[in-house]
Amino acid sequence: MGEVTEAGWGEEEKKIKVGVCVMEKKVLSAPMGQILERLQAFGEFQVIYFGDKVILEDPIESWPICDCLIAFYSTGYPLEKAEAYATLRKPFLVNELVPQHLLHDRRKVYERVELFGIPVPRYALVNREFPYQELDYFIEEEDFVEVHGSRFWKPFVEKPVDGDDHSIMIYYPSSAGGGMKELFRKVGNRSSEFHSEVRRVRREGSYIYEEFMPTGGTDVKVYTVGPEYAHAEARKSPVVDGVVMRNPDGKEVRYPVLLTPNEKQMARDVCIAFRQAVCGFDLLRCEGKSYVCDVNGWSFVKNSYKYYDDAACVLRKMLLDAKAPHLSSTIPPTLPWKINEPVQLSEGLTRQGSGIIGTFGQSEELRCVIAIIRHGDRTPKQKVKLKVTEEKLLNLMLKYNGGRPRSETKLKSAVELQDLLDATRILVPRTRPGRGSDSEAEDFEHAEKLRQVKAVLEEGGHFSGIYRKVQLKPLKWVRVLKSNGEGEEERPVEALMILKYGGVLTHAGRKQAEELGRYFRNNIYPGEGTGLLRLHSTYRHDLKIYSSDEGRVQMSAAGFAKGLLDLEGPLTPILVSLVSKDSSMLDGLDNASSEMEEAKARLNEIVTFPAKIGHSNGSSECPWMTDGAGLPSNASELLPKLVTLTKKVTEQVRLLAKNEDEELTETNSYDVIPPYDQAKALGKTNIDIDRIAAGLPCGSEGFLLMYARWKKLERDLYNERKERFDITQIPDVYDSCKYDLLHNAHLNLEGLDELFKVSQLLADGVIPNEYGINPKQRLKIGSKIARRLLGKVLIDLRNTREEAISVAELKCNEDQQSTFKKSEKEDTNYQLKLPIKNDDMRRISTASDKSMDQDDDDDKEMKYRLDPKYANVRTPGRHVRTRLYFTSESHIHSLVNVLRYCNLDESLQGEDSLVCQSALERLYKTKELDYMSYIVLRMFENTESKLEPVLFVAQVGCPAQKLVSITLSWFNFGT
Repeated sequence: MGEVTEAGWGEEEKKIKVGVCVMEKKVLSAPMGQILERLQAFGEFQVIYFGDKVILEDPIESWPICDCLIAFYSTGYPLEKAEAYATLRKPFLVNELVPQHLLHDRRKVYERVELFGIPVPRYALVNREFPYQELDYFIEEEDFVEVHGSRFWKPFVEKPVDGDDHSIMIYYPSSAGGGMKELFRKVGNRSSEFHSEVRRVRREGSYIYEEFMPTGGTDVKVYTVGPEYAHAEARKSPVVDGVVMRNPDGKEVRYPVLLTPNEKQMARDVCIAFRQAVCGFDLLRCEGKSYVCDVNGWSFVKNSYKYYDDAACVLRKMLLDAKAPHLSSTIPPTLPWKINEPVQLSEGLTRQGSGIIGTFGQSEELRCVIAIIRHGDRTPKQKVKLKVTEEKLLNLMLKYNGGRPRSETKLKSAVELQDLLDATRILVPRTRPGRGSDSEAEDFEHAEKLRQVKAVLEEGGHFSGIYRKVQLKPLKWVRVLKSNGEGEEERPVEALMILKYGGVLTHAGRKQAEELGRYFRNNIYPGEGTGLLRLHSTYRHDLKIYSSDEGRVQMSAAGFAKGLLDLEGPLTPILVSLVSKDSSMLDGLDNASSEMEEAKARLNEIVTFPAKIGHSNGSSECPWMTDGAGLPSNASELLPKLVTLTKKVTEQVRLLAKNEDEELTETNSYDVIPPYDQAKALGKTNIDIDRIAAGLPCGSEGFLLMYARWKKLERDLYNERKERFDITQIPDVYDSCKYDLLHNAHLNLEGLDELFKVSQLLADGVIPNEYGINPKQRLKIGSKIARRLLGKVLIDLRNTREEAISVAELKCNEDQQSTFKKSEKEDTNYQLKLPIKNDDMRRISTASDKSMDQDDDDDKEMKYRLDPKYANVRTPGRHVRTRLYFTSESHIHSLVNVLRYCNLDESLQGEDSLVCQSALERLYKTKELDYMSYIVLRMFENTESKLEPVLFVAQVGCPAQKLVSITLSWFNFGT
């Protein structure tokens, strides 16, 4: 190299020679070309391209001599030859060559990353010397694999150890429907495919098994240019639906995002660990922590002129530090390629909107959306109870409760349910017993219930805990001698078996959820339209979805997410990636069980003895204040009619079941599993066509189970011996009527339509009153059932308000310093200032988020941000916080009652109702909170407030005089 002085650069031969020893396909890529053009524009470097012929055919002695070398591996690249050249000529290496061998073996990558203390997901290695080699340390079961004693429950990730093999699999649990998703390099607009039938892992080679990290449907790719600079981009994860988002030019849409200080340190550590100045790696953000996986070699960002500028400046400094350190801190006041180049913005950002996410008025911006949503259309919920004394079933109870004779057992996994099915098949008699004596009648009923258990367990072809669960509760036990003759032990001799099934989301329910998600996307977020997915992918939108533990609720949440985010494909990957279960917040009625029993007892008196019970505490102006409000005046007269019509429908189903039973007996088909798979059914819309054409019930329910459902209703609704009605069965009768009218209309059951009308009249009054017979009781029961959910909603609102205030204060401080910042715009330390400035911004934001979220378990995640340098948005520090809570009817009724009657609480006497009079009237006239009913609370910010953002919701029928008001939106999406 020629002599370099501080006065400037001399002739061409005096420039620093930068050799580009890279395959031509990579050299000709747009990012490489853009950065090298900028590097040459400084006038300090001579770039020498080696070319494929030189690299592949010529000896290293004849390769061009250079001062600095850019060399990295790609397909067909002779890495060892490049190493020999570097040893011979000793140029400065931008990316060192020897460590690049590590990048082709994921085992070595993970080992290296861990050596430097960089967090990685929990993982284990399975090494095979030849395909299908059996290994004593590897165990595979239905819902997990175990490697060297370390268990990985589904969902888990399976990666080939070969770093160049991008066929990565994700296996899903049976509780979410099972199946596998294959990730691969982008082909057209696809980056993954879901295979519902694949449930076993690969055995062809060696693999890494890794804990699945739920990242909220967003992947982050980090690109380093030296240890002091890192650029990050977010994209929709291929795990969700595998559809690649592309802009009009056909390029994948990605969005620059800010890294946290910890993540920037991780980027620095990766760069140093592999001695690769320019590299890329995947960053997984999960539950407030970040993890590194799949480190790549030389990687550049595509389609970002701002990044090209940064990368060229950082590379320039890196090369000068190595060859002319006395000049490396000097940078031209105007970047030489900036003269005639127009400002370029990301197409994906400029296409889809401004910085305001939804406007309510001239100065109000949407800041928070909270929705509590009921699940979609489902099959009727069923329960079978029977006392069991059979040793096989009692031993099964002991097997799964740890051998404790007085402890109950819950069976839900595939292995547990298969054990129960095996035992039941042996116990079900081949012939039906007689019904002469009382004992024979009991035997007949017991045998019929065992048949029902067997039929339920056999439906679907495989087990999924999302649909079926069994409880075994010991009732009696005795002391017997131990098998070894040493002392005594207790043994159960009678137990209560409770099988719960049904309640499965139907095809109609799935479609309802998807349509409601689309409705939200287009209507709840004004002014944004289809840009919601962009907001989520860039962390501009803070979205979290929660569900109860019930399968129908989880699948409704997944279907809603599919419509909301405009996703494609089956629900299982969406469920696992985007929906979090929180049973303690969204499940159960245990907290108010005694109060509900009291309400039901009072309700029974009002319905069955109307002459003895007078209405009270109400008026014509406020009929909803009356005890038993909403009950039909002739309820007691409708009950006998309800019983008669129920018997009529039950008898018709009995005849259909009898015919089916005779056909099964003739073909000896009791042990044949029906060819119906409920998990597969979730991904199809026409699975019932053949059953309808054959005159069979829809779904997986045969006539035998359909008859069991109606017979139980008939028996429980009215006790003929005691001449007593059980009004708690009215909702179940209505539920069954509605289901069969929607899904089994082709069976033409006579009287079903009339039964539906009668049961609907009664159910419209009975169901709301089960949650309290009067407003004060409804408030008490609602508060107990929805206590945790109500607390969480209040935290959501509070956190949104505090975040808005924090961002407003930060913006105010920035405005005050704007003059100073303008004078510093062309700072001589340009390329080093970028990460420092981002750190400062990030620290301020992180501190405010931490203070506001310290007692909110939902918000344990960091508040990630879109990078304002690259974003065409007005206020990139702001979020729209969306929290979606999917639950059952009980929580919807409870929350509505709290909102309607919270002013009746003793501590709030004299306060106005949260809901205005016209809204109370509308709620009273709303007879049913049907499938996909929802409650929406929205919070807006008044951006014209000088001192403090005023957060409020203003809508017809809701007072807006307070700082925060609540608006209810009602939507019945059922029949």
